[in-house]
Amino acid sequence: MFGEATNVTTGEVRLSYVHLFKPYAAVPGQEEKYSVTVLVPKTDAATKARIDAAIEAAKQKGIIGKWNGLCPPIVPVPVYDGDGVRPSDGLPFGPECKGHWVFTASARIDYPPEVVDAQGSPIINQSEIYSGIYAYVNVEFFPYLFGGAKKGVGCGLGPVMKRRDGEPLGGSAPTAAQAFGTPVPEGVNPITGIPF
Repeated sequence: MFGEATNVTTGEVRLSYVHLFKPYAAVPGQEEKYSVTVLVPKTDAATKARIDAAIEAAKQKGIIGKWNGLCPPIVPVPVYDGDGVRPSDGLPFGPECKGHWVFTASARIDYPPEVVDAQGSPIINQSEIYSGIYAYVNVEFFPYLFGGAKKGVGCGLGPVMKRRDGEPLGGSAPTAAQAFGTPVPEGVNPITGIPF
């Protein structure tokens, strides 16, 4: 009943902290998961409205199920204002988050997300997926109860469709051509016997 109400496919968003092919744990010893931070432009009111509705549906699901009929007075939700501060340390979000709603979606190691191109074909070349690309992302908002007391709404990661390239975030390694320029052949041409 709630599955569809809690499921959202975004409009075009920008991806950051991309871990779609190899599970990752931010803290050593934590459970590794596939994850991505999703930057929803504040101009995309339709996607934000769908996200808000899905979070409300997840809260209702929590009241009926995990939370024993009661909704906590304050329910932690995974969507933050990129113009504000990070909840983890109170520092401002990075400059790429300005003008966006920010949330992280993750999937357990046994549920790798499907990653496809704009035509729906699987992306095999992992270098095509990096922090800074633009994509559509399917996510599922769900209620959680952790340790018998901590209640909130989390965000599960579904399929990702790359829409287009973008400026890489967080710095990336240079290509060989950028690092070394055009290589100058050395030696002798084996066919002509003339030095290169």
